[in-house]
Amino acid sequence: MSDLPRKAVTRTAKLAALPLGFAGRATWGLGKRIVGESAEIVGRELQQRTAEQLFKVLGELKGGAMKFGQALSVFESALPEEVAGPYRAALTKLQEAAPPMPTRTVHTVLRERLGADWQDLFVEFEEKPSAAASIGQVHRAVWHDGRRVAVKVQYPGAGEALLSDLTQLSRFARLLGPLIPGMDIKPLIAELRDRVSEELDYGLEAQAQQAHADEFADDPDVVVPGVVHQCDQILVTEWIDGTPLSEVIADGTQERRDRAGQLLARFLFSGPARTGLLHADPHPGNFRLLPGGPAGKDDWRLGVLDFGTVDRLPGGLPATIGASLRMTLDGEAEAVYDLLRTEGFVKESIKLDPDAVLDYLEPIIEPAQADEFTFTRGWMRGQAARIADPRSPAHQLGRQLNLPPSYLLIHRVTLSTIGVLCQLGATVRLREELEEWLPGFVPEETEPDEAEESAAEA
Repeated sequence: MSDLPRKAVTRTAKLAALPLGFAGRATWGLGKRIVGESAEIVGRELQQRTAEQLFKVLGELKGGAMKFGQALSVFESALPEEVAGPYRAALTKLQEAAPPMPTRTVHTVLRERLGADWQDLFVEFEEKPSAAASIGQVHRAVWHDGRRVAVKVQYPGAGEALLSDLTQLSRFARLLGPLIPGMDIKPLIAELRDRVSEELDYGLEAQAQQAHADEFADDPDVVVPGVVHQCDQILVTEWIDGTPLSEVIADGTQERRDRAGQLLARFLFSGPARTGLLHADPHPGNFRLLPGGPAGKDDWRLGVLDFGTVDRLPGGLPATIGASLRMTLDGEAEAVYDLLRTEGFVKESIKLDPDAVLDYLEPIIEPAQADEFTFTRGWMRGQAARIADPRSPAHQLGRQLNLPPSYLLIHRVTLSTIGVLCQLGATVRLREELEEWLPGFVPEETEPDEAEESAAEA
């Protein structure tokens, strides 16, 4: 499939075939069990066949289907190891590439948006895309002033495709639930759908990217390419080389994994504090490792791409997050419970034991307890299993908690970033980044006069 299927009936038919395929494989699996094969072996084969069909269809359709696949891909670390293997290759493909648009379609879009003489804007333009993602593809080129650039071209009909796909996917979200244990798929799809209009607007993306490029222009650790030109369906930005994070995950040295993980955590928490924006699409395809960090040519910097989805946080990340995290680390059960209730994480109609809430949160915040923490797939799987097991107190308590809408995207970005850190197997000084960048994590210092008055009163 080389073009974006635009007719809703065609896309709906492909997506509607997925549940039928799942059912067919379940019948096939039952037959295998009848002839004596073990449940474990049959289950693993079913998982593999399901993964192959699911991600083949998502990759072909691009649009919302592929966007959904990319969102799922960062949670691969949560899958049991015997299941994760068959998924890993298919998931990784979604992070970096999809079937490209035909050259004639690309030329049509460029001609319509840049004018009949669009080729005069470029010294060079590579017809073969360097990357193809959910709503557009990127071509390497040289701008007329000699700058190397990335030309992002939106697929014709991408908006209709996104909405159609996500509507269709939401209809059988329950069937996709077993892909990621302990995760409710339907709110993820609903949230993705809410972000469609923003991601389709390359004007908003250009503004967000340039805001980051300006802020990080002289940063020794993070590189954000600047915007060169933008118009409807076309976004031209500076080109950056580097090693995709997916390659570091696949075969990077431990030193590079650790460096990538540290920089990823730094960008997650420093970005909102410095720009008032949260980069909200943290899958490995959007990050590069570039040489030339603070320690010289053998050091590394983090290149950040794709600002189509951002959360606007004028004051940075909410101080509630930092304060509740700090109080949880200090074991202040009542204070944590009161803060969560005030912010709407615990509804007024629900009564919970503050100590039980603390017990639920403590394993999740383990990475912030020590000076450094090694993120692993095993740790991620343990967290997912603890929350997913209907018999566990964590599962039962988690079902009673609420996620306020204003925190939904922050929550997903944080979980996704942790998923990437676990894929990297990186050892990260997370507490260091929290102390530097997360509002509310470090208690405000008491003013000297206030401290003297308190001491006198005592």
